[in-house]
Order: sequence, then structure tokens, then C-alpha cells
Amino acid sequence: MCVAAFPAIGGLAAGTQSALFAAGLGLNLASGLAQRSAAQAAARQQYQSALQANRSAEKSFANQQAALGQRLSEERASSAQEKLAKTIQGLQARGALRASERAGLTVGLLLRDQERQTANLRESINQSMESATRQYGRNVQGLVANRDSRRNQLQSNINQAYNQVPSLGSTLLNVATQGLTSYQGLIS
Repeated sequence: MCVAAFPAIGGLAAGTQSALFAAGLGLNLASGLAQRSAAQAAARQQYQSALQANRSAEKSFANQQAALGQRLSEERASSAQEKLAKTIQGLQARGALRASERAGLTVGLLLRDQERQTANLRESINQSMESATRQYGRNVQGLVANRDSRRNQLQSNINQAYNQVPSLGSTLLNVATQGLTSYQGLIS
């Protein structure tokens, strides 16, 4: 039946060159489909690798963000303790001034000066904590940018792998082109 589909070529018997031509087409088709299948398998492997790499990137991001959060929490606790210590020191200094049993304008000035110094120390600690909080935000933004960059690279790798897979239509068209070229060579 296949032989009937291919007429005699170049004056030879229908079975000889026609069978070779049909076999050549079959081999070209098998080769093209095997190449397509191999490219699809490589693309699937790239996709699976990218999924694993993305899970790793997400886990790394979560761990780094948790570490930054823990560090900020520790800085806040330390700052709160430092503020409390400075407040206590200020109260003790004011108590010592009052206990000195001095009276008058000088003691009032010394007490206000001590309150001012204590307030300045607490404000300095507050500013340091605000700075640490802003830095935490910038660090998290950097982590997000790094994670997103990794994701984009993985997606690009997947896209490149799938772009290497020839379509079924192009595979069949390539086989048909090779078949026509072979046919022309046989009849000339």
C-alpha cells in the first residue's frame, strides 16, 4: 500500500527507489520526532530544576527575613532596656540632688539640666531605633529584589528551554522539505 503511494521514480521499478524514498521519509520523521521529544524532556527537566531552585530561593528569603526580624526585635529589646537604665540613672541623679538638701535656684537649674540630659539620652536611643527600623525595611526590600531576580532568571531559563522545542508542525514541515529534496534528487 505504501509502495502504491509512491510511483516509480526515474524509470526504476516501483518497489526499489520508492521503498527507499519512503524509508528515508520515515527515518527523517522518526529523527525529527525524537529530537522534538528530547527537547521536550530537556525543557521539562529545566522546569523541574527551576521549581526546586524557586523553593530554595523562597526558603532562603524566609530564613533571611526571619533573621532580620529577630535582629530588629533584639535591638528593640536592648533599646528599651537602655532607655529604662537611662531613665533610672536620671531619677537617681535627681534624687541625689534633692538629697543634698540644697535649696534655691541652683538646685532647680541642676534638676532641669539632669532631666534634659536624660531626655536627650532617651531621644538618642529612640532615633537609633528608628534608624534600625528603616534599615530593616531597606534590608527586606533588598531580599525581595534578590528573590525576584532569582525568580526572573529561573523563568527566563524555562522560557529558553521551551523555545528550543520545535513544534510538531515545524518538525513535519522539515520532514516534508527533506522528502521533497530527496524526491527531486531521485527524479533528476
